[in-house]
Amino acid sequence: MADDTSAPNPNSGSNGSLDDKTGLPEDFPHASQLEQAGITSLAELREIDSFEELSGIGPAYAEDIENALKELEFAGADADVATANGASSEASTTEKRPSPLSGNGEAEEAIGGAATRQPLSIPEGPLEETVSFDTYPADAYGHEELGFEDEEVLDLLRSMLLQRRFENRCRQMYQRQKISGFLHLYIGQEAVSTGSVQAVDIGEDSIITAYRDHGMGLAMGMTAEECMAELFGKKTGCSKGKGGSMHFFDHEKKMMGGHAIVGAHLPLGAGIAFAHKYRGDDNVCLCFFGDGGMHQGAFREACNLAGIYELPIVFVCENNQYAMGTAVDRAFSKPDLFKHGYNFDFPSSLASGMDVFSVNKAVQDHVQNYARHDQPSLLEVRTYRYQGHSITDPAEYRGDHELEDRQSQDAINRLQDYIIQHDIASEEDIGAIDDEAKQTVKDAIAAADDASFPDADAIYDDLYVQEDYPFIA
Repeated sequence: MADDTSAPNPNSGSNGSLDDKTGLPEDFPHASQLEQAGITSLAELREIDSFEELSGIGPAYAEDIENALKELEFAGADADVATANGASSEASTTEKRPSPLSGNGEAEEAIGGAATRQPLSIPEGPLEETVSFDTYPADAYGHEELGFEDEEVLDLLRSMLLQRRFENRCRQMYQRQKISGFLHLYIGQEAVSTGSVQAVDIGEDSIITAYRDHGMGLAMGMTAEECMAELFGKKTGCSKGKGGSMHFFDHEKKMMGGHAIVGAHLPLGAGIAFAHKYRGDDNVCLCFFGDGGMHQGAFREACNLAGIYELPIVFVCENNQYAMGTAVDRAFSKPDLFKHGYNFDFPSSLASGMDVFSVNKAVQDHVQNYARHDQPSLLEVRTYRYQGHSITDPAEYRGDHELEDRQSQDAINRLQDYIIQHDIASEEDIGAIDDEAKQTVKDAIAAADDASFPDADAIYDDLYVQEDYPFIA
């Protein structure tokens, strides 16, 4: 981990970008080709009579370079002036494509010249690249440096305890056949949801996740009553009783749903981020998915689109160690999942999901330093689920004493210890918060029991209808 804990500047060349020290200004067109031709500064570039005569620079490239020089208006100045105006000594060797969208969501003017700008002339190798990734280990951050007041730390604990108690009772309700269908519990991962939502603006920024969505909904402020009612299939549920466990949704809070098909919601996340950029509302999207979702082609599709369109999105991989029953290091040839972001030139990081402060710091950095500047990024949050993949999974694939070892790093216990050590609250205070969470869940169960099921004709509500739909004979 770097000496300072802040995420690097997105143009610094670290965190998954390349480092070539070109000395050319940030986003200067075809900087990598110019370097290959031996041009590493504006001063050298000014001495060239014909850019087309440079190796690897054709007429289209030459026109772009000439226009860029005119726009800089640096006649008579040396390269140091250009550097002071924004050039980075650690700029990326990867040429930054112009986004198909401008800041106000309007399409940019068509770029003249050849349709493809990738050169056929291949530089002599070997090519060397330097890559770095930020890490956010447990016990590295305190509440004050992250901007939390003492009472807000207790709110973090309230949220995590509510999620834990809610899900423990969900398991019980399933066994009593109050809950039908699939049930995927979040127990053990509460620091991920709680730490993440505190780094965005609820109701403004969007969050989309997979089918293990109860904890995320509660962390975002959805009530235990509406969540439990949804699990019971009642009309008072957050999705009117028609979504169930895997489809929590709250438009007002911008909880854009849990989604049942593995990885299928990642392109939806990219689409949500596209909408934010198109509208110019300066909001971002957090897109959560499990380690198993990274196997899907939809992951690559979504990341590629996000990179091309420079979308305000953070892809957050909740690596809970198992895709159903297959351990991550048996399923990936590169099990350090955060490194996969390098393939898309994303800033990429690794955080501990067993410490709510580490998660919060990581998401804060990715949101503020990247997403809010239209730079997509990838964050792997390494965590652990204590239950099986679903309620019917006995999890016999675990190693001996594996669960006990991982539970010794429990995020709720870690936060409780932190609170006591920093004199934020006493053990009695913590016990009272836990009792409150238990009672809240009991009340939610009672309310869900009393609520009515949706009317039969409600199955036709909230459906897309077009009377002249052209594809039905």
